[in-house]
Amino acid sequence: MRILILTNYANGLYLFRRELLKALLADGHEVLVSLPPDDMTERLKGISAGGSSPQIIETPFERRGMNPFRDLKLFMTYGRLLRERKPDAVLTYTIKPNLYGGLACRLSHIPYLANVTGLGTAIESGGVLSRILLAMYRLSLNRAVTVFFQNQGNRDFLGRHGIGRDNGEVLPGSGVNLAEHPYCAYPSEEDGIRFLAVLRIMRDKGIGEYFAAAEQLKKAHPKLRFVLAGEYEEEERSHWEPEIRRLSEAGILDYVGHIDHVHDLMTECHVILHPSYHEGLSNVLLEAAACGRPVLASDVDGCTAAFLEGESGFSFAPRDAQAIVGSVERFLALTAEQRAEMGRAGRKYMEEHFDRQIVINRYREVLANAIG
Repeated sequence: MRILILTNYANGLYLFRRELLKALLADGHEVLVSLPPDDMTERLKGISAGGSSPQIIETPFERRGMNPFRDLKLFMTYGRLLRERKPDAVLTYTIKPNLYGGLACRLSHIPYLANVTGLGTAIESGGVLSRILLAMYRLSLNRAVTVFFQNQGNRDFLGRHGIGRDNGEVLPGSGVNLAEHPYCAYPSEEDGIRFLAVLRIMRDKGIGEYFAAAEQLKKAHPKLRFVLAGEYEEEERSHWEPEIRRLSEAGILDYVGHIDHVHDLMTECHVILHPSYHEGLSNVLLEAAACGRPVLASDVDGCTAAFLEGESGFSFAPRDAQAIVGSVERFLALTAEQRAEMGRAGRKYMEEHFDRQIVINRYREVLANAIG
């Protein structure tokens, strides 16, 4: 059959769902992908299985912000795309494709599967915009074949607002490729313990709290190293770039910029620190645990679902630099062997519950039932 995927970001689709695309192609389906163009689009075109590759349909739109006129244009673009391409089923990811793509599919009577990859600040903050978005979600998602949630907290929250009650289920995020992220032994601590944050550089990822905690901890423990990998959210670059420069020049932060393959960097570090305000299910934490690294992360549903509290990681209150400091001190109070054992426990947890093949198999089942 012909399957259309609607999403807002080539990078996320390539890094975390290319195995799903390969599986669909290998099953003989024609796969079309609609997304805004960026420098990762060519990599999507290079995916191949069953003698074919996905067809990319460049669909420009603003990933952030709510502009009624531009969003109406996106809805109309999706409607035209459905009429012209006539897909047998549609997969939607992230807020705008879920909202406008889901509604377009509903009106066109085309089966669609939505994936809620996180609620976002606009919904979680409450207020008028939150109520508008929740009403739009009810309109767009309640006729989906299935609404996949990445954590139970998100499903419960939307369920209380009448969204996805009868057609929702929880998947283990996008899963983790266990072969691509093999277990690696805990490294020597002789030259100090390295804390790695892999974050898009923006306020909602907790970057300010990470910086404040790193500055305080470096004074108390000079041998600690704080490493940051990630690209700027362009709207916030002017705010964070001078701060990163200052901390780097002071020897507090090692900023390595954007990297495509984070596995090697993770294995060189001892622990992953993830202070995000909200997540669907953090792929960073899944990959860290898969390669055997303990995690310290915000006490939010999309983070805590990725580890066992006290066994493979520690949680801390979000939006609180002092809570990060306390979590790091708790980690430092362990012996090196206890820290290594946390990493081994994390790997086992990934093997038992978060293998990416679980996600692929479930998509295959739901698609077969929806079309069959």
